[in-house]
Amino acid sequence: YMTVLALPLAACNSNTAPGNDREAQLDPPATAAPIESAASALANLSPGLMLPETMTDADLSALGAENSCQFRLTEVAFPSFVYDGNGRGAIKINGKLIPVTASGPDSYASGELRIQIRVLDDEGTAGLQMQELIVAAPRAKDELGFWGYTTCSGDPA
Repeated sequence: YMTVLALPLAACNSNTAPGNDREAQLDPPATAAPIESAASALANLSPGLMLPETMTDADLSALGAENSCQFRLTEVAFPSFVYDGNGRGAIKINGKLIPVTASGPDSYASGELRIQIRVLDDEGTAGLQMQELIVAAPRAKDELGFWGYTTCSGDPA
């Protein structure tokens, strides 16, 4: 009887989020998330769920963003937002990569999705520059702010 109760819990220890240790010989390499416009990627998503997600190396490669500046929620995390000096950026929300373009200094947009970045006057314990990422999502009443860390290619890391 106890075996039957334990079966539904058997898969609960499998965390497939990027950055978690997994057995390479058992798990295929990550594939890139689809690249979509904000209107398409966020169409049926509740505004409260429009949160930045972690990008994989495959995502960065698909975006051509391996050498872009990268905003990370923690100093050791994979990036959640990438941007370059040419006015291009991308964020991952709802399992989709959403390209954005500069709409002003330190501001990016795609349709009704607006993103602003602001360098903070602090750094993390590993010496990474702190930054604030502000996301104004379509249909959301409030902006969402996230503190994290940024690195740009050429920065000492």
